[in-house]
Amino acid sequence: MNLSAKQKRSLWQDHFGITIAAGQYGVALAGNPNVGKSTIFNALTGLHQHTGNWPGKTVDNAQGGFQYQQKSFLMVDLPGTYSLLAHTVEEQIARDFLCFASPDVTVVVLDATCLERNLNLALQVFEITPNVIVCLNLMDEAQKKRLKIDVQSLERELGVPVVATAARQGEGLIELQEKILQVASGALPTNPRQILYSPEVEKAVEHLLPMVGSIANNTLSPRWLALRLLDGDRSFLDSLSSFLGVNSCWEGARCAQ
Repeated sequence: MNLSAKQKRSLWQDHFGITIAAGQYGVALAGNPNVGKSTIFNALTGLHQHTGNWPGKTVDNAQGGFQYQQKSFLMVDLPGTYSLLAHTVEEQIARDFLCFASPDVTVVVLDATCLERNLNLALQVFEITPNVIVCLNLMDEAQKKRLKIDVQSLERELGVPVVATAARQGEGLIELQEKILQVASGALPTNPRQILYSPEVEKAVEHLLPMVGSIANNTLSPRWLALRLLDGDRSFLDSLSSFLGVNSCWEGARCAQ
Protein backbone atom coordinates (compact mmCIF):
# COMPACT_ATOMS: atom_id res chain seq x y z
CA MET A 1 0.00 0.00 0.00
CA ASN A 2 1.65 3.22 -1.16
CA LEU A 3 0.77 5.90 1.37
CA SER A 4 2.81 8.97 2.10
CA ALA A 5 4.23 9.19 5.63
CA LYS A 6 1.75 11.94 6.46
CA GLN A 7 -1.22 9.95 5.13
CA LYS A 8 -0.12 6.90 7.10
CA ARG A 9 0.19 8.80 10.38
CA SER A 10 -3.24 10.33 9.84
CA LEU A 11 -4.87 7.00 8.97
CA TRP A 12 -3.29 5.18 11.92
CA GLN A 13 -4.54 7.86 14.30
CA ASP A 14 -7.99 8.49 12.84
CA HIS A 15 -9.04 4.90 12.09
CA PHE A 16 -6.99 2.80 14.52
CA GLY A 17 -6.25 5.18 17.39
CA ILE A 18 -2.51 4.59 17.08
CA THR A 19 0.04 7.38 17.09
CA ILE A 20 3.08 6.66 14.91
CA ALA A 21 5.89 9.20 14.91
CA ALA A 22 7.45 10.74 11.84
CA GLY A 23 10.29 8.55 10.58
CA GLN A 24 9.12 5.56 12.61
CA TYR A 25 8.67 2.19 10.92
CA GLY A 26 5.31 0.49 11.53
CA VAL A 27 5.41 -3.24 12.32
CA ALA A 28 2.35 -5.52 12.54
CA LEU A 29 2.63 -8.68 14.61
CA ALA A 30 0.18 -11.38 13.49
CA GLY A 31 -0.38 -15.01 14.37
CA ASN A 32 -2.69 -17.71 15.65
CA PRO A 33 -3.56 -17.70 19.37
CA ASN A 34 -0.99 -19.36 21.64
CA VAL A 35 2.02 -19.16 19.31
CA GLY A 36 4.06 -16.94 21.65
CA LYS A 37 3.19 -13.70 19.87
CA SER A 38 2.81 -11.74 23.10
CA THR A 39 6.13 -13.10 24.36
CA ILE A 40 7.87 -11.74 21.26
CA PHE A 41 6.03 -8.43 21.61
CA ASN A 42 7.04 -8.07 25.26
CA ALA A 43 10.64 -9.08 24.59
CA LEU A 44 11.07 -6.50 21.82
CA THR A 45 9.13 -3.58 23.27
CA GLY A 46 9.90 -4.05 26.98
CA LEU A 47 8.42 -1.26 29.07
CA HIS A 48 7.69 0.93 26.04
CA GLN A 49 4.12 -0.29 25.64
CA HIS A 50 0.63 1.13 25.55
CA THR A 51 -2.58 -0.88 25.80
CA GLY A 52 -6.18 0.06 25.20
CA ASN A 53 -9.05 -1.00 22.96
CA TRP A 54 -9.38 -0.84 19.20
CA PRO A 55 -11.73 2.07 18.34
CA GLY A 56 -15.35 0.97 18.72
CA LYS A 57 -14.33 -2.53 19.84
CA THR A 58 -13.81 -4.28 23.17
CA VAL A 59 -10.74 -6.07 21.81
CA ASP A 60 -7.38 -5.18 23.38
CA ASN A 61 -5.00 -3.02 21.37
CA ALA A 62 -1.33 -3.44 22.35
CA GLN A 63 1.39 -1.31 20.79
CA GLY A 64 4.97 -0.68 21.75
CA GLY A 65 8.17 0.87 20.48
CA PHE A 66 11.73 -0.38 20.15
CA GLN A 67 15.01 0.86 18.75
CA TYR A 68 17.37 -1.13 16.55
CA GLN A 69 20.44 0.11 14.69
CA GLN A 70 19.46 3.69 15.55
CA LYS A 71 16.09 3.24 13.83
CA SER A 72 12.74 3.57 15.57
CA PHE A 73 9.94 1.01 15.25
CA LEU A 74 6.35 0.92 16.46
CA MET A 75 5.03 -2.63 16.81
CA VAL A 76 1.29 -3.33 16.86
CA ASP A 77 0.27 -6.68 18.34
CA LEU A 78 -2.77 -7.73 16.32
CA PRO A 79 -5.45 -9.97 17.86
CA GLY A 80 -4.65 -13.66 17.58
CA THR A 81 -6.55 -15.15 14.63
CA TYR A 82 -6.66 -18.35 12.61
CA SER A 83 -7.85 -16.60 9.46
CA LEU A 84 -8.36 -13.19 7.85
CA LEU A 85 -11.78 -14.03 6.42
CA ALA A 86 -13.40 -11.95 9.16
CA HIS A 87 -15.77 -14.39 10.80
CA THR A 88 -14.96 -12.76 14.15
CA VAL A 89 -14.26 -9.23 15.39
CA GLU A 90 -10.62 -10.18 15.96
CA GLU A 91 -10.24 -11.36 12.36
CA GLN A 92 -11.86 -8.18 11.06
CA ILE A 93 -9.48 -5.99 13.06
CA ALA A 94 -6.41 -7.91 11.88
CA ARG A 95 -7.58 -7.91 8.26
CA ASP A 96 -8.43 -4.20 8.20
CA PHE A 97 -5.13 -3.22 9.79
CA LEU A 98 -3.09 -5.24 7.31
CA CYS A 99 -5.15 -4.04 4.35
CA PHE A 100 -5.53 -0.35 5.12
CA ALA A 101 -2.88 0.70 7.67
CA SER A 102 -0.01 -0.25 5.35
CA PRO A 103 2.49 -1.48 7.97
CA ASP A 104 6.05 -1.36 6.69
CA VAL A 105 6.51 -5.00 7.63
CA THR A 106 4.25 -7.74 8.97
CA VAL A 107 5.74 -10.44 11.18
CA VAL A 108 3.65 -13.62 11.10
CA VAL A 109 4.43 -15.78 14.12
CA LEU A 110 4.05 -19.54 13.63
CA ASP A 111 4.17 -22.39 16.11
CA ALA A 112 7.05 -24.58 14.95
CA THR A 113 5.31 -27.66 16.38
CA CYS A 114 2.25 -27.39 14.10
CA LEU A 115 3.27 -25.66 10.90
CA GLU A 116 0.54 -27.09 8.71
CA ARG A 117 -2.23 -25.37 10.69
CA ASN A 118 -0.32 -22.12 11.18
CA LEU A 119 0.76 -21.64 7.57
CA ASN A 120 -2.84 -20.99 6.52
CA LEU A 121 -2.71 -17.53 8.09
CA ALA A 122 0.71 -16.78 6.62
CA LEU A 123 -0.48 -17.59 3.10
CA GLN A 124 -3.47 -15.28 3.58
CA VAL A 125 -1.19 -12.45 4.70
CA PHE A 126 0.99 -13.05 1.61
CA GLU A 127 -2.04 -12.18 -0.54
CA ILE A 128 -2.37 -8.78 1.14
CA THR A 129 1.22 -7.58 1.39
CA PRO A 130 4.66 -8.71 0.18
CA ASN A 131 6.46 -7.15 3.15
CA VAL A 132 6.28 -10.21 5.38
CA ILE A 133 8.62 -12.05 7.72
CA VAL A 134 7.75 -15.49 9.04
CA CYS A 135 8.84 -15.99 12.66
CA LEU A 136 9.13 -19.68 13.44
CA ASN A 137 8.61 -19.57 17.20
CA LEU A 138 8.61 -22.27 19.88
CA MET A 139 11.62 -23.95 18.31
CA ASP A 140 12.53 -25.21 21.78
CA GLU A 141 9.23 -27.10 21.94
CA ALA A 142 9.81 -28.49 18.44
CA GLN A 143 13.21 -29.80 19.55
CA LYS A 144 11.62 -31.49 22.58
CA LYS A 145 9.28 -33.27 20.18
CA ARG A 146 12.26 -34.18 17.98
CA LEU A 147 10.91 -32.18 15.08
CA LYS A 148 13.49 -30.95 12.59
CA ILE A 149 12.63 -27.99 10.36
CA ASP A 150 14.76 -27.03 7.38
CA VAL A 151 14.47 -23.27 7.80
CA GLN A 152 16.37 -22.43 4.61
CA SER A 153 14.18 -24.70 2.49
CA LEU A 154 11.05 -23.25 4.09
CA GLU A 155 12.33 -19.76 3.31
CA ARG A 156 12.84 -20.69 -0.35
CA GLU A 157 9.38 -22.24 -0.57
CA LEU A 158 7.63 -19.27 1.02
CA GLY A 159 9.64 -16.53 -0.69
CA VAL A 160 10.04 -14.46 2.49
CA PRO A 161 12.59 -14.38 5.32
CA VAL A 162 12.06 -17.07 7.94
CA VAL A 163 13.55 -16.54 11.40
CA ALA A 164 13.67 -19.35 13.96
CA THR A 165 13.06 -18.19 17.54
CA ALA A 166 12.53 -19.47 21.04
CA ALA A 167 11.19 -16.22 22.44
CA ARG A 168 10.93 -17.37 26.06
CA GLN A 169 14.68 -17.97 26.05
CA GLY A 170 15.38 -14.83 24.00
CA GLU A 171 16.79 -16.87 21.13
CA GLY A 172 16.62 -15.50 17.59
CA LEU A 173 15.27 -12.07 18.54
CA ILE A 174 18.31 -10.11 17.35
CA GLU A 175 18.06 -11.81 13.94
CA LEU A 176 14.34 -11.04 13.90
CA GLN A 177 15.01 -7.34 14.51
CA GLU A 178 17.62 -7.33 11.75
CA LYS A 179 15.18 -8.84 9.25
CA ILE A 180 12.48 -6.37 10.32
CA LEU A 181 14.86 -3.50 9.54
CA GLN A 182 15.91 -4.99 6.21
CA VAL A 183 12.36 -5.63 4.99
CA ALA A 184 10.92 -2.37 6.34
CA SER A 185 13.68 -0.32 4.72
CA GLY A 186 13.45 -2.17 1.41
CA ALA A 187 16.99 -3.53 1.68
CA LEU A 188 15.67 -7.11 1.58
CA PRO A 189 13.13 -7.73 -1.21
CA THR A 190 10.54 -10.45 -0.78
CA ASN A 191 8.47 -12.53 -3.19
CA PRO A 192 5.76 -14.31 -1.15
CA ARG A 193 4.32 -17.54 -2.50
CA GLN A 194 0.81 -17.01 -3.86
CA ILE A 195 -2.03 -19.51 -3.64
CA LEU A 196 -3.38 -20.71 -6.97
CA TYR A 197 -7.09 -21.49 -6.81
CA SER A 198 -9.27 -23.57 -9.11
CA PRO A 199 -9.27 -22.64 -12.83
CA GLU A 200 -12.78 -21.22 -12.43
CA VAL A 201 -11.74 -18.90 -9.60
CA GLU A 202 -8.55 -17.82 -11.38
CA LYS A 203 -10.54 -17.01 -14.52
CA ALA A 204 -12.99 -14.91 -12.50
CA VAL A 205 -10.09 -13.08 -10.81
CA GLU A 206 -8.53 -12.28 -14.19
CA HIS A 207 -11.89 -10.96 -15.36
CA LEU A 208 -12.18 -8.69 -12.32
CA LEU A 209 -8.63 -7.33 -12.22
CA PRO A 210 -9.09 -4.60 -14.87
CA MET A 211 -12.24 -3.43 -13.10
CA VAL A 212 -10.86 -3.22 -9.58
CA GLY A 213 -7.77 -1.21 -10.45
CA SER A 214 -9.44 2.12 -9.76
CA ILE A 215 -10.80 0.84 -6.43
CA ALA A 216 -7.43 -0.57 -5.36
CA ASN A 217 -5.80 2.74 -6.39
CA ASN A 218 -2.33 1.58 -5.29
CA THR A 219 -3.64 1.06 -1.76
CA LEU A 220 -4.68 -2.60 -1.96
CA SER A 221 -3.52 -5.70 -3.76
CA PRO A 222 -5.87 -5.91 -6.78
CA ARG A 223 -5.80 -9.71 -6.59
CA TRP A 224 -6.78 -9.70 -2.91
CA LEU A 225 -9.56 -7.23 -3.66
CA ALA A 226 -10.86 -9.36 -6.55
CA LEU A 227 -10.89 -12.48 -4.36
CA ARG A 228 -12.83 -10.73 -1.60
CA LEU A 229 -15.36 -9.36 -4.09
CA LEU A 230 -15.88 -12.89 -5.35
CA ASP A 231 -16.50 -13.95 -1.75
CA GLY A 232 -19.17 -11.25 -1.40
CA ASP A 233 -17.72 -10.60 2.08
CA ARG A 234 -20.04 -7.90 3.45
CA SER A 235 -17.72 -6.86 6.28
CA PHE A 236 -14.88 -6.29 3.83
CA LEU A 237 -17.12 -4.26 1.53
CA ASP A 238 -18.14 -2.16 4.52
CA SER A 239 -14.46 -1.62 5.32
CA LEU A 240 -13.80 -0.52 1.74
CA SER A 241 -16.49 2.08 2.13
CA SER A 242 -15.13 3.24 5.47
CA PHE A 243 -11.46 3.45 4.55
CA LEU A 244 -11.54 4.27 0.84
CA GLY A 245 -14.98 5.82 0.36
CA VAL A 246 -15.99 3.06 -2.08
CA ASN A 247 -19.77 2.67 -2.23
CA SER A 248 -20.34 0.60 -5.35
CA CYS A 249 -18.65 -2.64 -4.35
CA TRP A 250 -21.85 -4.66 -4.16
CA GLU A 251 -22.49 -3.95 -7.84
CA GLY A 252 -18.99 -5.15 -8.71
CA ALA A 253 -19.39 -8.27 -6.62
CA ARG A 254 -22.73 -9.11 -8.25
CA CYS A 255 -21.34 -8.54 -11.72
CA ALA A 256 -18.49 -10.96 -11.00
CA GLN A 257 -20.81 -13.79 -9.99
